[in-house]
Amino acid sequence: MLRLLILLVVSSFGWPVAPPAVVRPFDPPAQPWLAGHRGVDIAAPPSAVIRSAGAGIVLFAGTVAGRGVVSVGHAGGLRTTYEPVTASVKLGALVGQGDPIGRLEAGHRGCAQAACLHWGLRRGPLYLDPLALLGLGRVRLLPLDQAR
Repeated sequence: MLRLLILLVVSSFGWPVAPPAVVRPFDPPAQPWLAGHRGVDIAAPPSAVIRSAGAGIVLFAGTVAGRGVVSVGHAGGLRTTYEPVTASVKLGALVGQGDPIGRLEAGHRGCAQAACLHWGLRRGPLYLDPLALLGLGRVRLLPLDQAR
């Protein structure tokens, strides 16, 4: 059953920008309130088209702390985030895997490249490695009561 779930997740998601060049990996904090890197940074040229990693509904498309952010809700309670992105989608829009959702903005604090996409993944309050959607992240088994 677990193998089927992993294959389903991997086949349902793709890279949000191509070609993929991960320049900073997922590095969650030891405790939720501590500093850490709650996603991955992917180098790409400024204005690169950013695509939804999977099918879902746009939960947020706007500005947070002066940076463009798009958030997409997916089946199973998953939510992916993309920043800094100038959104081309509106709140409530249905998107398919690979559909354009915006363009990458130049500059990203902590990225040595001209532009980097910060790609995040959450299930409820829990931050997860978005590379796991592609079968590339670390596998982390949780008790069922924490997986919700």
